[in-house]
Amino acid sequence: MMACSRTCSRILGLSLGTTALFAAGANMVLLFPNWDVTYLLRGLIGRHAMLGSGLWGGGLMVFTAATLISLMGWRYGCFTLKDGPFCMFDVSSFNQTQAWKYGYPFKDLHTRNYLYDRSLWNSVCLEPSKAVDWHVSFFSSLLCISLLQILLVVIHFINSFLGLFCSLCEK
Repeated sequence: MMACSRTCSRILGLSLGTTALFAAGANMVLLFPNWDVTYLLRGLIGRHAMLGSGLWGGGLMVFTAATLISLMGWRYGCFTLKDGPFCMFDVSSFNQTQAWKYGYPFKDLHTRNYLYDRSLWNSVCLEPSKAVDWHVSFFSSLLCISLLQILLVVIHFINSFLGLFCSLCEK
């Protein structure tokens, strides 16, 4: 029974390490919208991507399961999709000249949720192109990876408990 517990721990450790690499990779991709480095160089990347929760959170999660939820932003709200992507959008009113700025155009939408209104996706964010698609895709990937990591940590906890309990019974 102990050999089985060790084997399971090895598999779970490898799985957690692999998911940490995927989380770090997804966070890195968020820094380069449309595979273009100029947005990063010009400082036009949203704060959620710049926080790098997929880099430090995903890696730290593997080593410290106890702080998993708080490090991934559930406690501090670092992983909420409600603000939307950081992009250039039109801020001019009807009677003024056209004016664009970088920011979070979906942050103060009270009447509708941009996640459910796909007509807003390409009409609000002017640059980078398809910013909402990029944002939703990779933050959803980070969320799924985090959920998988939580599941793997729970399995490891159960496996360790059973390994300890069964080894006590054998003696």
